[in-house]
Amino acid sequence: MTSVSISDNSSNFSGNSRSTLKKRTLLFRYLAEINLIFGIWYLQWRITHSINFDALWISIPLLIAEIYSYFGGVMFVIGLWRPLVRQIKSLDQMIPPIPRSDWPTVDVFVTCYNEPPEIVEETVKAALTMDYPPTKLQVYVLDDGNSADMRAMTERLCIEDLQSAQLQREAERIDAEHSCLLERLKQLENLTPNTQAAEQWLQASSEPVVNQFATEFVQSLRQFILWLPPAHQSISDRLTTERKALEEAIRKKELELVELARFRYIARPKPVGVPHHAKAGNLNYAIFSGETSGQFILTLDADHIPKPQFLKRVLPYFCTYNLLTGKYDQNQIAFVQTPQDFYNIPPGDPFGHQAHLFYGPLQQGKDGMNAAFYTGTDAVLRREALISVGLQYFADEYAKNEKRLDEFQLIGGVSSNSITEDMNTAMRLHGAGWKSVYHHELLAEGLAPNDLKSTLKQRLRWAQGTIQVLVRENPLTKPGLSFWQRLHYFKTMYSYFSGFATLVFISCPIVYFFTDIVPVKTSGPDFALHFLPAFIINRLTFIAATWGIPAREVWRAEQYAISLFPLFIQAVLSVFFGGNLKFKVTPKQRQSGVYLQLVWPQLLVFVLTILGILWSLYHFAIGDLNNPLVHLLNGAWAIYNLLLLWAIIRASVWQPPKEA
Repeated sequence: MTSVSISDNSSNFSGNSRSTLKKRTLLFRYLAEINLIFGIWYLQWRITHSINFDALWISIPLLIAEIYSYFGGVMFVIGLWRPLVRQIKSLDQMIPPIPRSDWPTVDVFVTCYNEPPEIVEETVKAALTMDYPPTKLQVYVLDDGNSADMRAMTERLCIEDLQSAQLQREAERIDAEHSCLLERLKQLENLTPNTQAAEQWLQASSEPVVNQFATEFVQSLRQFILWLPPAHQSISDRLTTERKALEEAIRKKELELVELARFRYIARPKPVGVPHHAKAGNLNYAIFSGETSGQFILTLDADHIPKPQFLKRVLPYFCTYNLLTGKYDQNQIAFVQTPQDFYNIPPGDPFGHQAHLFYGPLQQGKDGMNAAFYTGTDAVLRREALISVGLQYFADEYAKNEKRLDEFQLIGGVSSNSITEDMNTAMRLHGAGWKSVYHHELLAEGLAPNDLKSTLKQRLRWAQGTIQVLVRENPLTKPGLSFWQRLHYFKTMYSYFSGFATLVFISCPIVYFFTDIVPVKTSGPDFALHFLPAFIINRLTFIAATWGIPAREVWRAEQYAISLFPLFIQAVLSVFFGGNLKFKVTPKQRQSGVYLQLVWPQLLVFVLTILGILWSLYHFAIGDLNNPLVHLLNGAWAIYNLLLLWAIIRASVWQPPKEA
């Protein structure tokens, strides 16, 4: 497992936070500008000088695919134009300091459905041992599968947590404070009769008394007590107010003692005939059920284990020091997303799970334009933002269909409008004027799917959900979003239509090998003159954008971006023509098997490409090869395609090494 690099996690800077542009951003901008210019120059040449009008059936699709790719590249470049590197001091290192008693309350939501209790247990144990005041932290298992084993596990861990040394110390502290308050209340009650009698005597006394000085002193003392805020008419009223305040403080201490049981289990009811909205519904039920009340919510998938410093590293983003009042004020940050990484990735990452390109340059670029994505786990959200935006969208849904009142707890808060509830929720929060932050520090690690079947299932859900959001809440027309936010959301949705362009790109060499039909009507040298400079500067720009990420990981990401073309095509067709889509949980345990049947389109293209190369070599051997240079260019193109497709074919037969 390759950890996410952190630019600088030190606190050697003035203030509580600092944001800077990522290193080599100016180099990237220079290369990007040259890249866009060369791309326009190449497309202009393609449109005006190279269309094969004798084979428009292949020439036009290739040109459209190239134009599609160019505009995707333009959005990619703009998305990386302002990548932010953020630094922030931990919650206990802020200046001026925030007393621990004023730290916000946090609910940790561990969502699960059918995962083994042992996996969830590891996550929960890590959440309970985070470095945060135990009275400010509540951990909830949101079990959408209503498993008896999961419930038993939570009950056992809750008892173990209550018996821990940390909670025992907290219980002793609360009990001592409770006893002190009871003693004060007892003293106050003993004082009340004497005070009432003394006050009556002072009010009734009009004759001179022997000790006039003492009387005047007592009267002055009485007046002083009545002047203290809040104002009262008599000392008796003052004592009554103090008694009520003490009784309320005692009640709070008793409640604090009860709430030391900070690990709880929630399994929502699932009535027949009412939509349940999968993970979004599970989260929303916990938010609106009345069982949770934390100011902030940390969402964790069942297998994502948080590090002890998680909350102290993230929560400082949610407040800003006000110089005028000398206090910390809540700001407009709705959520802070941290990177996702995994601790079970096999050597070589055969399934392409490492995502340091997304949880790095891409998220930092989004963050620079207030468009960081919420990705469902390893993120802290402000409850107020979720509820306010969720209620507004629920009101809109209810205005359209009053029958949806039964779904109140399910469609508020987290968006249930897509099977990728996370991105849609972020887009709604941005549209409502809330802000976001991407914090580039690894603070949790999870389990990645360890077989191709589970991987493809997960990637298909991502693709379908993203396109579903485009259809239902198009960011280009959504009110409230800035231009840059629209671009970032649309760029992600646009990328999932690449399957059609990829199909054209990988088909062209095969068509040429067997038919000698070229989509580009020009000489080999002329094509090379226009294509190679644009291609080379494009690669250099990409290298600058991904600087610091291992080249092998970048190559694996590129392989999967191309080799998943059948899945992307399936996602588009299923959203537009396939009816309702259902959220499918990604298995957390390896599904053993060989999955060649899942990659038959890639296998077909792979075999046809090899046969095409062999066919070309056969004609070369017998001296019957027309345009050898064009064949050479197509051969290089074909080999490049084979290298891209090989990753997923190899993954389909990959098996974990046998233990000795």
